[in-house]
Amino acid sequence: MNLEFIQALDDIEKDKGISKDVLLEAIETALVSAYKKDFGSKDNVRIEISAEAGEVKVFSRKEVVEDVENENSEISLTEAEGIDSKYTLGDIVEIEVTPANFGRIAAQTAKQVVMQRIREAERDVIFDQYKEKEDELITGTIQRFHNDNILIDMGKTEALLPPSEQIAGERYEIGERIKLYVVEVSTTNKGPRILVSRTHPGLLKRLFEIEVPEIFQGLVEIKAVAREAGQRSKMAVSSSDTQVDPVGACVGPKGMRVQAVVNQLNNEKIDIVKWDDDPEVFVGNALNPAEVVSVDINKSDKIAEVVVPDFQLSLAIGKEGQNARLAAKLTGWKVDIKKESEIEAEPDNLEEIEANASELKANLEKFEEEAEAAEEISETVNPDDDVEEATEDLIEEMSEEVEELEKNTKEN
Repeated sequence: MNLEFIQALDDIEKDKGISKDVLLEAIETALVSAYKKDFGSKDNVRIEISAEAGEVKVFSRKEVVEDVENENSEISLTEAEGIDSKYTLGDIVEIEVTPANFGRIAAQTAKQVVMQRIREAERDVIFDQYKEKEDELITGTIQRFHNDNILIDMGKTEALLPPSEQIAGERYEIGERIKLYVVEVSTTNKGPRILVSRTHPGLLKRLFEIEVPEIFQGLVEIKAVAREAGQRSKMAVSSSDTQVDPVGACVGPKGMRVQAVVNQLNNEKIDIVKWDDDPEVFVGNALNPAEVVSVDINKSDKIAEVVVPDFQLSLAIGKEGQNARLAAKLTGWKVDIKKESEIEAEPDNLEEIEANASELKANLEKFEEEAEAAEEISETVNPDDDVEEATEDLIEEMSEEVEELEKNTKEN
């Protein structure tokens, strides 16, 4: 090690931001291990590096004791006084044991330590740089394929696009530049690990933030996103300015803004709907493009019962239930869709029927009690079979009427 090496440490401190003192401390620690390994020493040693000249010295450190039990770490008082009469019991004596060819070993070890520290510092810089970009949009170049994973060149490092984050049916080619959503940045033994996605709902949100100036200005806000990547998405937006139509702002003139996002997402269909604090209105909007007749909210079960025209039922549900499913994800409500004809078939006087059934049932119970009393009297006073038979027929007829009313009530 020489003066040029020390000057190089000064340059590294300026360029890489790694403290010179930290580097020297790391080199000293590494040289202790190198000395013990190469020279088979078991002594307790200390390395001293001159920050001015770059000179390296090795000192064996021993404690002054009365009787020496371990020659690697202890020295007798008599021997210590032979070195310097000021030593007393318990003092630490340092004896220089620098090998003749230790300079070459020191230079080699120092170089390895410095290179390692530089790599670690660069990894830390990259980690800090991309950690700030979590939940943000980045652009990278497809570098290579590894199994089903895609490695993205980010300039100073690589990002990982696993199969689970790739859009089904989307083709990827080496050298192609694509926009990605940063899901997570973590540290590993090999450096920072950057996980990116093409399927995350956040990607849709960030793309619209780029295309729609009103979102950047804070006039339009994206309130919720539901996505089935590569097929269809729904996005709810609101406006802080009554003069700004949030849906129109996101669609853009002649649909240019939304089309720009669609082109970035493998022609994924995107429904933009207006957000509303009223869940009935919001659920109705979320089922766009289907028309909605009415929405009934069941807050306890978190269910929205939606009525649509008969000819709009398939549109409201969507292919394989996709439209209803995305509306449920977007709103957070379970959506139950019925066609209008089913609701119209239900009687409007259901409450009246129920009341009449209850009243008739009460009258029947009262009549049965009076009939029983009359029957007891007729048994003691020459019973008339015709009267008794007529009474039984009347009771049976009234019971059947009550049962019919109860049946109709349950069906409706």
